[in-house]
Amino acid sequence: MIKETLDGIREKALEAIAQAADPDKLNEIRVSVLGKKGELTGILKSMKDVAPEDRPKVGQLVNDTRAEIEAMLDERKQKFEAALLNARLAGEVIDVTLPAKRMNVGHRHPNTIALEELENIFIGMGYEVVEGPEIEKDYYNFEALNIPADHPAKDEQDTFYIHGDLLLRTQTSSAQVHEMEKGRLPIKMISPGRVFRADEVDATHSPSFHQVEGLVIDKGITFADLKGTLDEFSRKLFGEGTKTKFRPHHFPFTEPSAEMDVSCFKCGGKGCRFCKGSGWIEILGCGMVHPHVLEMSGIDPNEYTGFAFGVGLERIALLKYEIDDMRLLYENDSRFLAQF
Repeated sequence: MIKETLDGIREKALEAIAQAADPDKLNEIRVSVLGKKGELTGILKSMKDVAPEDRPKVGQLVNDTRAEIEAMLDERKQKFEAALLNARLAGEVIDVTLPAKRMNVGHRHPNTIALEELENIFIGMGYEVVEGPEIEKDYYNFEALNIPADHPAKDEQDTFYIHGDLLLRTQTSSAQVHEMEKGRLPIKMISPGRVFRADEVDATHSPSFHQVEGLVIDKGITFADLKGTLDEFSRKLFGEGTKTKFRPHHFPFTEPSAEMDVSCFKCGGKGCRFCKGSGWIEILGCGMVHPHVLEMSGIDPNEYTGFAFGVGLERIALLKYEIDDMRLLYENDSRFLAQF
């Protein structure tokens, strides 16, 4: 009786498997026949009603039936998977002879390239790179640099105040004051970083830009040391044939002060469109550190002297790569940036 029942279950299951239209239908058959509440499971549960001597034989028949149905299910499932894979491959034809898509790999910004070049030059001369906070106290940004509240230079550098005496720094010289206050002499440092001023945006101005300022303080430092340092810097940056010219100027935190020009590296000083026919290009401001600045930072000006200089990083990038509009550096146009 049980054998006939098992034969019926097997034939019914094999026929259903053969007629199944998709994998979901196969799963339904598996559950209805082999699941916890399936037909074969029901027969196993009724084994208690079978005579003890017949139970091994009946158990063997049930296992054989289960194995045959499972084999048929697996075979049918593999056929469905193969058919689905073939259909997918037919719909997703890949021509391996086509060129691969080019990956857009990023690279360094012109400002970053220029900054690394400047840093390497000064590190090679024994300078330390020191960074300072972009949010600064009014004292470090102005007062400690010999720019009191009523000084005209403060109006020229009118900046963005945050609260009370906190502001966005207008120059990285504030980092130099912090370093001088530590009292660790001598000092030989450059301080690169972003600064902020209330400037109108045009081809040569921006309310946010970058500076690299240098400071040297030691015994016996003279203006000749300043000129020699900047001569070497200019030759390393613009070429060995570069000449320098110093013009008198005024900065509140240096005395004497000067603007430095370099000979045009395009025409060799003969005069061209790049240097506007003068043969010279203005690069930076510099001078000997004002004795009062030294005193405010706790340094004896009778024992120590020093020089300072500051250069706009964007100006160096514009000159080096012959860019005529500073705004191009910040528009994130990949067509422009990809040239560097």
